[in-house]
Amino acid sequence: MTESVGDRIRDLSDRTDRARAAFDPPANPPDEERALTYLREGFGPTVALYLECRTGGRAVRFDSDEFARLQRTMNEWLELYAACYGVEIEANVTVRTAAEALIDTHNVVDVAHVLTGVPD
Repeated sequence: MTESVGDRIRDLSDRTDRARAAFDPPANPPDEERALTYLREGFGPTVALYLECRTGGRAVRFDSDEFARLQRTMNEWLELYAACYGVEIEANVTVRTAAEALIDTHNVVDVAHVLTGVPD
């Protein structure tokens, strides 16, 4: 049985919650390896799910709770990414903006940099 979009969003959100709970700031920032892991295992898959739902041949309509959770999850991954550089941010990016940037660049690191300004 195929996992529903809601289940996939919940899984990504749960992974974010676990990553936040386990996060210890790096003693000597940056921790580029961990930052990249957050992008590849969290931020990228979250944006990719949005793109899949919007461009995957069938438009998936998110309910308001799912969409809010998807956006919150994506922003929390960006906050973890920035924290690996010793920078505290309160990310407030729309998932659509992130998706458009990913389509333009094809590079999750470049997208994170543009959206957060991290690293300088």
